[in-house]
Amino acid sequence: MQLDYVTIEKRGGVAVVRFDRKANLNAFNEKLIVELTHAARGFFDDLETHVVVLAGAANAFSAGFDLKAADSWHSESDDLKRRQRAYGGVRLCKAWEAMPQITIAAMERLAVGAGVAIALACDWRVLGRGAYLYVPEAKIGLNLQWGALPRLITLVGPARAKRITILCEKMPAAQALDWGLVDELADDGRTVEKALEMAEVVLSRPQPTVRMIKEAVNATANALHAAAAFADADQSQLTASYRSGKAARDSFRKK
Repeated sequence: MQLDYVTIEKRGGVAVVRFDRKANLNAFNEKLIVELTHAARGFFDDLETHVVVLAGAANAFSAGFDLKAADSWHSESDDLKRRQRAYGGVRLCKAWEAMPQITIAAMERLAVGAGVAIALACDWRVLGRGAYLYVPEAKIGLNLQWGALPRLITLVGPARAKRITILCEKMPAAQALDWGLVDELADDGRTVEKALEMAEVVLSRPQPTVRMIKEAVNATANALHAAAAFADADQSQLTASYRSGKAARDSFRKK
């Protein structure tokens, strides 16, 4: 598959996957979703790579989902095709979560909406000290999807998950670390470097044991995730049709 937005650099037992649309603060569109899903699935049978670092653009990990791209999705006349496309982000995050390698998201500047969602699908997250996380979906009449809501609840608990998704507050790096949303902070511009340091420790462990532990932890922690989020893309299409949501998105686009 031709990868235009995604590059893969392998360094011994570590792979660094970078995605960069070079537009709209690295917001996701359908092509980027497909490319990153393809990249993730390429590691499933890879016995030489033991850690995969996921990095976005230098100026932004990702500003979320590109709302202009979303408009074209809703113009799809075939309902089944429309639903298939709507679940692209769900498949993307499932692929990154199910990858047998340890995955580390290295986030610079900002991670918004879908950018937070894919980071939550990784095992660990490193955030730049000057960066922030932001989940603004409720502001524009959408629910948090891509399977992210149960992952968020598992990490921070129900009260904090409600605050993050309903109050839509920008969360600075120190708070994200304190709340358990990220695992390490790094100086701005050095999140990949910090992730690689963590990777070196993983490489020093017996790899069959590492993979078994990851599978066991995920099986326990994520046991009810699929049941909780199996229809979140359908719910998103429903909430997107509400008049209040449409008005909120129109107002957002005018800013």
